[in-house]
Amino acid sequence: MDAIEEKEIAIQVKNVSKSFRMYFDKGHLLKEKVLFRNRNHFEMHEILNDVSFDIYKGESVGLIGKNGCGKSTALKLLTKIIYPDSGSIEVKGRVSSLLELGAGFHPDLSGRDNIYINASIFGLKRQEIDARIDEIIAFSELGEYINNPVRTYSSGMYMRLAFSVAINVEADILLVDEILAVGDAMFQTKCLNKIEEIKKNGTTIVLVSHSMDQIKMVCDRCIWINNKKISAIGDTADVVKKYLAYMGRGGMIETEEDGKAVVKNYKIESYTVEMFDVEDNDKTVWHTGEKVKIRIRFKYDTEIFANVRMEIVRLDGIKIYSEVFNNEGIGYLIRKDTCLELKIDSLNLLMGKFYFMLYLIDEKENVVGKIEPFAEIDVIDSVERQGMTYLSCRCSMEKTLENI
Repeated sequence: MDAIEEKEIAIQVKNVSKSFRMYFDKGHLLKEKVLFRNRNHFEMHEILNDVSFDIYKGESVGLIGKNGCGKSTALKLLTKIIYPDSGSIEVKGRVSSLLELGAGFHPDLSGRDNIYINASIFGLKRQEIDARIDEIIAFSELGEYINNPVRTYSSGMYMRLAFSVAINVEADILLVDEILAVGDAMFQTKCLNKIEEIKKNGTTIVLVSHSMDQIKMVCDRCIWINNKKISAIGDTADVVKKYLAYMGRGGMIETEEDGKAVVKNYKIESYTVEMFDVEDNDKTVWHTGEKVKIRIRFKYDTEIFANVRMEIVRLDGIKIYSEVFNNEGIGYLIRKDTCLELKIDSLNLLMGKFYFMLYLIDEKENVVGKIEPFAEIDVIDSVERQGMTYLSCRCSMEKTLENI
């Protein structure tokens, strides 16, 4: 921590708040505005409230949170596309932003001409663009299509060209908003490798993404924005784990009491978990298709009847599986020293890290107890397969009259 404190601050955000007007029936024409003045009703919608954080030079920081929490708004404030209602933002150095890819592209001009236009928006001079244009074209992989009008490009080609321009601007600070999923899988890998290269060169990076894999791969620290404020800031792995636990319970966290956010806490604090394979070996790394036996022993004094819901969530927050067990409709008696046993006949997950969540549900489907996560595991797959789950598939070819 002392090493970080000695670093130079690249971005300083102090007590920033931002709201937008939300119109219910806004008139757009002058006639509508004059004749129907009473229709122009709006309410102020606050996105960020008194947010403060520092980002240090050469550091990579992720911004995470639910849709609409203010991540993209924060990036637009850093680029000065919009300005805060209150507070201050200080950004030191040249900024390149990958927010709205292709903004400023002219459909009737060629890809080559649009490189010059788009790069000039980022502040590059003609001589600088001349020196980099071959590298930009090569990175985009457009080849002979570079001299065609961009209106003839597919959406993937369009986005690749825009990304290639933005990523090849030498900047002190790079702001990236949910656009690393550009093109096919090989081009996405190429983009991530380029981000890593930029990071090693000492560029400060701020990344917004819903892919927790990308966040953990790129970012040194992470900022979780929730309900207009910062819920957590710190080491990426720790913040991501808190965020995934929150998302695993469907984002149910707060009610308002006396103007303050209050957590409805049904978390089961006292329990033990054991995970075994068929030979009763306790482990955390599993192979695809293995049998799993899970024992959860409760150590708290509450005594309730409840159904049990088990969920499996991937590292990036995607829910892989959920099932409710109701013990033939009567529920399970959960009390001190009772042991709940879950059996998975075949762990049909492909390579990755996964979290197991447990929820106790009453007859009205309210959550009355939860352990999130109660375990995290790594799955390895000896066969080259892609995706999230394993299907038992076979391939064969029957002989036909033509090849007999």
